[in-house]
Amino acid sequence: MTLDLTVPDLTGRLAIVTGASDGLGRAIAGRLAAAGAELLLPVRDLAKAERTLAHVPAKTLRRADLASLDDVRAFAERVDRPVHLLVNNAGVMAPPARQTSRDGLELQFATNHLSHFALVHHLLPRLREGRARVTSVVSFGARDGRIAWGDLQSERGYRPMRAYNQSKLAQLLFALELDRRSTGEGWGITSNAAHPGLASTNLQAATPLDRWFKRLSRAGILVQTADRGARPALYAATSPHARGGGLYGPGGLAHLAGAPVEQRLYRSARDPRDAEQVWAVSEKLLG
Repeated sequence: MTLDLTVPDLTGRLAIVTGASDGLGRAIAGRLAAAGAELLLPVRDLAKAERTLAHVPAKTLRRADLASLDDVRAFAERVDRPVHLLVNNAGVMAPPARQTSRDGLELQFATNHLSHFALVHHLLPRLREGRARVTSVVSFGARDGRIAWGDLQSERGYRPMRAYNQSKLAQLLFALELDRRSTGEGWGITSNAAHPGLASTNLQAATPLDRWFKRLSRAGILVQTADRGARPALYAATSPHARGGGLYGPGGLAHLAGAPVEQRLYRSARDPRDAEQVWAVSEKLLG
């Protein structure tokens, strides 16, 4: 069943979108702003963000490197009002050689999952005040992901896509566990997840896929533009019909492209014990 994509009026609501200076994040932020939302956007490169986000006031931009846990904390501590929407979108995809964040953590696991775990942790009082919708932008690569509990940081062997899929599965498990905990403890937060299918963005710039994604996107074959790839996240983040614990993605062939639909949860993410363990391990890594 194809789901409606109308973005409701968001006047008076505060939305935070990570990774908004490019790709999916820029498309998501643009649609939220057009619907009247007030935006607060953590960006690593202010100059780039000011060029690419001409549709938003400069005051909405705040410098923060999501790969730095100190930056995440500092950004969150400056938020002084209820947050109504949080879109965890920033990401890194498959650098060919293993890289680490400022905190010495494998870059994909740190950026795609731990930074958003930390952001929610530090923003929790503001999210509760706003009875927020938290949408995590994952990847259908999470379907093939496996959590290497004994080597989360890929120190014993680094394979780019395996580390990427693991980080996105961890992000999805976190989104599900956040919704379960909010329901059980009365936080008032709704948490769900969405993926863009195949969308041509700069996320693939470090991979051999980049050239082919751009060609297929221009031809309208299987690969979507960033604007189209943003639709599942927009639906998950704003529709009154999108539910907590749901996963949304394109409804076309193999869920690679098309209008948003709710999807069956990947088998890799169905065991709540894995979600609980991801939460516990993340807390330990963050001290």
